[in-house]
Amino acid sequence: MNRKAHELTTEQELRQKLRKIAALFEGATTPGEREAAAAAIQRVRSALSVAERTEKTIEMIFRLPDRWNRRLFTALCRRYGLRPYRYPRQRYSTVVLRAPASFINGTLWPEFLQIKSALDEYLNEATERIIREEVFGNSEEAEEREGTPSDSAGSAVHDLS
Repeated sequence: MNRKAHELTTEQELRQKLRKIAALFEGATTPGEREAAAAAIQRVRSALSVAERTEKTIEMIFRLPDRWNRRLFTALCRRYGLRPYRYPRQRYSTVVLRAPASFINGTLWPEFLQIKSALDEYLNEATERIIREEVFGNSEEAEEREGTPSDSAGSAVHDLS
């Protein structure tokens, strides 16, 4: 199998895995329901609507310093008709959401964590493969040496955080 075909298969597998995760949280029970994603999402939105009428909504703050996790989380919120926001002077890493706690804790957050895990796995494998094939075959972590950083005269630091 050539490299391009392998990459497509991996992406297709990721997409299929994400659909299965969504189907699990949306209550799909038959193959036909899994194909009808719009109907499944509507069921979750209906359940959310009922929860909003029967229980108090809370304002929950999420700290998501990684922009890709933040984008995933806000997209998942919007998928269910929720409107994530932040207040002036809050960091970009902060996402605030008003919704029933039962929905956040029972559906939204667990689904986010599962999708995040699947994406992390996929992106890690793709990154490792690209580095190994296009940059250098050994992409292991840096070796650990004896001594302390202060032993190195003239050390400089570059920090991406």
